[in-house]
Amino acid sequence: MSSERIGSSSLTDRRPAASVIAQCLRVQSTVPPNTAAQRFFGVSPLGRDAEPWYVGALGELEVARRLEALGPGWVVLHSVPIGTGSSDLDHVVIGPAGVFTINTKHHRGQTVWVGAKRILVNGQRTDHLRNAAYEATRTAKLLSAAAGTPVEVTPIIAIVASRRITVRERPDDVVVLPEYEIVRWMRRQPIILTTDQVQHIAAVAAQPAAWRRVPERNAVDQAAFERLQAAVGRARRRRMGWAVLVVASIPFAFLALWSSLVPALIAVR
Repeated sequence: MSSERIGSSSLTDRRPAASVIAQCLRVQSTVPPNTAAQRFFGVSPLGRDAEPWYVGALGELEVARRLEALGPGWVVLHSVPIGTGSSDLDHVVIGPAGVFTINTKHHRGQTVWVGAKRILVNGQRTDHLRNAAYEATRTAKLLSAAAGTPVEVTPIIAIVASRRITVRERPDDVVVLPEYEIVRWMRRQPIILTTDQVQHIAAVAAQPAAWRRVPERNAVDQAAFERLQAAVGRARRRRMGWAVLVVASIPFAFLALWSSLVPALIAVR
């Protein structure tokens, strides 16, 4: 797959996870490649500082894949640059049920606890609710100004690949869902926008000027990220192979040890 030019005239051309992929590759470029011995033993090629960006990118890519199922009548924008800093919105969805910002949180294998005022991940407090609500408020302000009409925005937090989600009490102003429930939830919401309204807001949202952000001019090398994914996958499979080999060898090692001890025990008797 060829690299993507971020500075497109329309944000509809922007690939999912463009910002985090770019940052992941920038950080990873400073990491020396694995040696032959490291590759043999399955050491991950990911640098410690690149890993959070890599994991974040995988989460955004998974949510983007799920959103493809929304189908006609819905418009999805990914990795939308916003404001004058380096911030971006993981996903902006515009459809008959309204406008939504989706903040993706990849918590693979972790336990997530959801309360009315906070979200805990493995027992640790997070700023997920506050950040998601702020993104939606900011988006509503910018799109309302650009569209010339009030635009309400609903914030969603997409929890990706968690081991368990416990909802003690649902927050009032933020929707929290596992990634596999987002499309079904959106489709079940009441229709509040006409087709013309959806098209108008989507056309406005696709313009970088609506978000008051000068598009970046560097390219995102999607092929480089895919090569990194392949290398990480190979390393993981190699580690799993070594683990299986070690576990499988334990009974044989025990038998060999026992065989060597039996003559000695008999001799002692």
